[in-house]
Amino acid sequence: MLQSDALILLIHNLSPAEKKKFKSGRKTADYTRLYDIIENSGTASSEEIKKKFKDEVGSSFSASVSYLYRVLQDLLLHMREEQDSHYLLFNQILKARVLFEKSLYEEALSMLALAKKKAKHHQNPIAHLYASRLEMEFLLFLNFPQLTERELLNKHFQINETLKEIRKVNEHSSLYELLRHRLLYKGSIRSQKQKESLNDLVISEMSINSNHKDNFEIKKNHLLFQSNYLIGTGDYKSALHSFRELNALFEKNPLFWASQPFYYVNVLEGILDNLRGMKIYEDIPYFIERLRSIASKTEALQNQVEALTFIYTLIPFLDTGDFESASKIASQYEDFTALNLSTRAEISLYLSLLYLGFKNYKKAQKTLLSEIIRGNDLYILPTYRTMRLLHLIIHEKLGNTDVVHFEGRSIKRELAKADKAYRVEKLMISYLVSEKKIMLSKDREKLWKKYQPLLIEIRGDVYERQLLKTFDFTAWLEADIRRVDLREVLKTRSKS
Repeated sequence: MLQSDALILLIHNLSPAEKKKFKSGRKTADYTRLYDIIENSGTASSEEIKKKFKDEVGSSFSASVSYLYRVLQDLLLHMREEQDSHYLLFNQILKARVLFEKSLYEEALSMLALAKKKAKHHQNPIAHLYASRLEMEFLLFLNFPQLTERELLNKHFQINETLKEIRKVNEHSSLYELLRHRLLYKGSIRSQKQKESLNDLVISEMSINSNHKDNFEIKKNHLLFQSNYLIGTGDYKSALHSFRELNALFEKNPLFWASQPFYYVNVLEGILDNLRGMKIYEDIPYFIERLRSIASKTEALQNQVEALTFIYTLIPFLDTGDFESASKIASQYEDFTALNLSTRAEISLYLSLLYLGFKNYKKAQKTLLSEIIRGNDLYILPTYRTMRLLHLIIHEKLGNTDVVHFEGRSIKRELAKADKAYRVEKLMISYLVSEKKIMLSKDREKLWKKYQPLLIEIRGDVYERQLLKTFDFTAWLEADIRRVDLREVLKTRSKS
């Protein structure tokens, strides 16, 4: 991604509080003029912004981009230091280094001692290791002033213990990541043989967990591993119990949320996403209440909590085809401009799907965030591929055949380059570009016989389900080919 594109994305993702902080007390300069142009540009591309900047300011665009990018990063780091112990600890360590370089040796060592104490308190072994090793460098430079060999050996022992802790946390994280990868790309466990193929991970995970019962990070990873393993083996009741234990762990240990509960919010989002994937909608309200109970000092996090609450209140009705109830929920949420681009995209997608369900295609088109569809650099966003296909559906329904053919060819070219494209994407493009010409009922029956086994096969493919979880395109295809209401197909699927 070009730095100018990254800067545009960064500015559009700033919270109102962050924008206010940047604007307070600033002086008129080329980089502040560039900021204003980007902020007021809407969905303009970097080339359009560059042209406008050249016309209005006339100075070097690339130099202003680089400077503004650095200024915003420094601002965000400074604000995070006030909110998050992780940032605070590492900034304190770096300040100790500066003090030592300026020959303030006693002050530097005192600051490192305080950083080590705080790192222990917050169970942050990485910060503790960095502070400890820096302390040893300082002491070596000063020829170990008033330090006995016993005290030196004790410091070495403490460093080795920290290294062991980091190693165990890393091993546990690696096992969880391996489990997630296997379940994502090989699918849920369907036989005893497949279950035994995970024995290496299970045995290793149990060994690590049994030796570190008091470590928050390892407990957290253990419960994440356990819940995902149970989901993979089909034991949803036990998985839900693990989710509740994970939630209880976070509620009992707010100290380790790093001052702001960003990670706790992410964990709850993961739990809600898993419940949705398992179609256990009846347990979603409990974890939504846990989200609502989070007290945040920052406007950005509070906005994120409100957005997730809205999304997962809406999703069960959308997934099951109850568009009337979903519409009542949607009417309670009006503005999402203060959210980051990824969350705004997700909300716009679900609202657009709601209007699609009501066959209000113009409103669906207006709701879908155009910068996601246009921005090739935004393909890493989780909703990008779903929004792109929905974009095609809407234009086909509006009779914009030229757009469908142009965008369809564009997507085909991208899929040809992709290492792993979704089969449902290819099927959707083929249907929208070619098969939709078939209008006679007898031809539709023939088309359904052709598509039905393909759709069943795609729904059973674990890789395809990663895309279908956001929106079941196979349900839309069935409804469109058979000329039945989408809500009826979705209702049937939710019971299966």
